[in-house]
Amino acid sequence: MKDAAHLDPLQNPALTDAQWERLLAFGAPQDVTAGEDVFRSGDADYDLILVEDAVIEVVRDSLWWIEEAVLATMGARTFVGELGLLNGQGAFLSARVTRAGRIRRVSRPQLRRLMAEDDELCDLILHALWARREALRTGPAALTLKFVGAANSGDFLSLRRFAERLDLVHTAVELDAAGAAQYSQTHEFDPSDLPIAFLQGEALPHATPGLVAERLGLSYQAHADEVVDLVVVGGGPAGLAAAIYGASEGLSTVLLDAVAPGGQAAATSRIENFLGFPFGVSGGDLIGQASLQALKFGVRVYAPCEAVRLQPTDGGLDVTLTDGRIIHARSAIVTSGAAYRTLPLDRWSHFEGAGIFYAATQLELRQVVESPVVVVGGANSAGQAALYLAANGCPVRLVARGGDLSARMSSYLVDRLVEDPRIEVHTGSQVTALEGSNALEGVRIDSVGDVDARGLFCFIGAVPATGWLSDLDRDTDGFLRTGTDIAAQSLEQWQRLGREPLPFETSLPRVFAAGDVRRGSMKRVAAAVGEGSSAVASVHRALALAL
Repeated sequence: MKDAAHLDPLQNPALTDAQWERLLAFGAPQDVTAGEDVFRSGDADYDLILVEDAVIEVVRDSLWWIEEAVLATMGARTFVGELGLLNGQGAFLSARVTRAGRIRRVSRPQLRRLMAEDDELCDLILHALWARREALRTGPAALTLKFVGAANSGDFLSLRRFAERLDLVHTAVELDAAGAAQYSQTHEFDPSDLPIAFLQGEALPHATPGLVAERLGLSYQAHADEVVDLVVVGGGPAGLAAAIYGASEGLSTVLLDAVAPGGQAAATSRIENFLGFPFGVSGGDLIGQASLQALKFGVRVYAPCEAVRLQPTDGGLDVTLTDGRIIHARSAIVTSGAAYRTLPLDRWSHFEGAGIFYAATQLELRQVVESPVVVVGGANSAGQAALYLAANGCPVRLVARGGDLSARMSSYLVDRLVEDPRIEVHTGSQVTALEGSNALEGVRIDSVGDVDARGLFCFIGAVPATGWLSDLDRDTDGFLRTGTDIAAQSLEQWQRLGREPLPFETSLPRVFAAGDVRRGSMKRVAAAVGEGSSAVASVHRALALAL
């Protein structure tokens, strides 16, 4: 049998007779006629289609500016479906019958059961769905979700980051001022409507990640009286690890993130000391594979989806979202990480997304390609960003307030920074002013003066995102106390339970914390992964004790 990972991405793995028979057992039979739609773009719920002896075309529907495109023709012993089946996304392609025959429909619950019960079929299907997603992102299907926005718009950058983090098939059109005026005349919209999202050709002005997620079916939809075993708040490495371990061990698991899965790790251009990657790995690649793994084990991922309140109820917990919807859960792991620190400079917020960035990935690089940039910070993330930007053609000035880079940065990074002729290091220095009109054009460094800069990349740390958790025991800096670190005055309630807090458990029973948000954490990707997975062990113990 051919290796599914190396197939033509729009075809199917060559299944053996035994594999095909096992796959058919999960589907409900249906006779179909030529011209019949088995699902349509925009359908909120649709099935994986097993083709027994019919022929089905997969089509990108016609949009108001372009005719339809046939993407694939699927015959006997193939299956029709896309990665969105696993994350709840509505259909963005259509499938219609061109030759009558018989199909079998595998509903989403049945697909979940298949992937949980049959490891071999699970891997074959997951490989195929992932390969199809990769192929679709550069073809005609990418026009089903189209973003149009101004080049220096922070709102437009947020849309693109949301789509890339969630691995959505999409197209982005970046316009300068003249281009926006011309585009608006051609397409009959006002430039003030930017950014605009076109979903199946329908315009959504003033688009935000939340509005797009709602239209795509990616926002949280509660089921009547549903109580999940575990809700994980925060989709960074700790949150993804917790969700994956929880779901893989049988817990019904929901993962929420206020932006999109990845956290600060997704903003890291290169991680060189993560176990198993001797040549390094980008944060985006690492998070992408982890997100796919979460879908494999049935984690329900919702983003952007921000939690604003967590409170105990009789026998459970309620997590309230910004729109008022409530998730009922038996346990929770808080991995909400930290919010980026900023510099106290005039017009800072004005330039966010228009020259000021908190990440150095391909998305940000496209905004400053081969232009001079300034990186602020003295720890590993700043050093990695400086090297990444310089390697991609940007003259870089690294500005660190401390006098010695080696105090907070790994020695291998310090050596590479000092030896790189494209990087100027300014220690004992600070950025004191920002210059530019609509976009950043330069900065002032106290030890140097005014310098050209089309980008300022800020890596000066973060503060814990715990403002929504005022009832939980925190230290003076806002980090959550856990386990034996919980303050004595918070321990009285535990006497009624007849036990002490478990490892990673906060001052509220069955609420745990892991990663950067937790007091005493190491603030490293590998440590966050370890904490997230370890916290799940405590969740199992707490749930068992609650029975």
